[in-house]
Amino acid sequence: MKVIVTVVERITSEAHIDIPDGLNQSAIKQHIVDRYNTGGMQAEMNIFQVDFESISARIVQEQPDVKSA
Repeated sequence: MKVIVTVVERITSEAHIDIPDGLNQSAIKQHIVDRYNTGGMQAEMNIFQVDFESISARIVQEQPDVKSA
């Protein structure tokens, strides 16, 4: 018997980054978004928390092997 198990989790990642001094709130947001979009923050992202949301299982009916003559 084969079963397909699906687990849904919500993962929260956290990064501690340096931002240039003197930026206003809008510029800080833009700096963070730009850095994230260019992949510049990926190396600093660490999993902070994982929340379990759901788990489900589905039984898969196995088909008998068909042998050709």
